[in-house]
Amino acid sequence: MNLSVIIPCYRSVEALPPLVERLSGALSGLVASGRLDAFEVLLIVDGSPDSTAHVARELTADLEAFTVLEMRRNFGQHNALVAGVRAAQYEVVVTMDDDLQHPPEQIERLIAPLENDHVDLAYGVPTVEEHGFLRSLASRTVKNALRLAGVPNAQYVGAFRAFRTDLRDGFSEVKDPQVNLDVLLSWTTTAVVPVELTMDRRTTGTSSYNLVALIRHTLNMVTGYGVVPLKLATWLGFICGIFGVVLMVIVVFRFAIGETTVAGFTTVAALVSLFAGAQLISLGIIGEYLGRAHFRSMHRPMYLLRREAADVERRD
Repeated sequence: MNLSVIIPCYRSVEALPPLVERLSGALSGLVASGRLDAFEVLLIVDGSPDSTAHVARELTADLEAFTVLEMRRNFGQHNALVAGVRAAQYEVVVTMDDDLQHPPEQIERLIAPLENDHVDLAYGVPTVEEHGFLRSLASRTVKNALRLAGVPNAQYVGAFRAFRTDLRDGFSEVKDPQVNLDVLLSWTTTAVVPVELTMDRRTTGTSSYNLVALIRHTLNMVTGYGVVPLKLATWLGFICGIFGVVLMVIVVFRFAIGETTVAGFTTVAALVSLFAGAQLISLGIIGEYLGRAHFRSMHRPMYLLRREAADVERRD
C-alpha cells in the first residue's frame, strides 16, 4: 500500500513540531515493517494568518516525503481537504487534523480495513469522546445534518478517515465553495466501516469550529446537499391544500343549512381556501423541480466503477 496523508493546517505553529516528528516516525516505521511501500504527507496551510506556513516549510525542509501547499486565503477545512485529495499521488488517502487529537500512531489501525478490496472508506471512531460536552453535542448535530443531506453511515463520520484515492473521480467536477468531503464521499461508495481508535484531547490552541461556525456549516449541508427543506415545503403545501378544501366544504355546508347569514362570506371564504391550497401545492411542485435541478448542478457521478473488479473481468 502507498499512502497519502493530508492535513489542513490553520494556526498550527505550536502543534506542527510534535505532529511532524510523530508522523514521520510512525509512517517510517510502517515502511520499515513492510506495511507501507511509500508515503507522502501534504500539509495544506489554509490561509493561516500566523507563521504556520513558514514553520511548516522549516520543519519539512529536509523531509523528502513532506510537501507544504499554501492556499492564497482561508477557504475552509473541507476546501483544503479537497485540494489535498486532488493533489494526492498514492492510492490510499488518510485525512487528519493538525491538533494531535488524531494520533499518527493510530494510522496503521485506520488503514487496515482497506486491505479488503471491498472496503472503500474507513472512519476513525473514538473509543472515548475526545471533545467536551458542548463540542460533542455540536458534532452530533452536524452528523444529524449530514443524515438529512442524505449521507448514509453519518453516525461514523469524522475528520480521521482513510479511503481509496480513486473515489475522487466521483467528484472531480465539483466546484462548490461550500463543499463537504463526507458528502462527496457518500456519492461514491457505501462500503464504509468504522474503526474504533484511541483519540487524544487537544493540548494546544482552540478549535476554529465555534457554535456560530458549526450552525453555519450545518445549514450549508442541509440546504446545499439535501432537499429536506423543499420536501417539508411540499408536504406543507399538500397538507394546507387538503385543509383548504375541507374548510371550503364546511363553509358551503354551513351556508346550505342556513348558518351563514353574512352576504358574500361563503363565496369569499371558499375561494380563499381553494386558491390558498392550490398556491401552496403549486409551490411544493415547483420545489420538487428545483430540488432536481439543484441535484443536477452538484455534478454527482452517474456511476463509478471499482477498478479492481473491472480489471479482473477484462483479464477473464
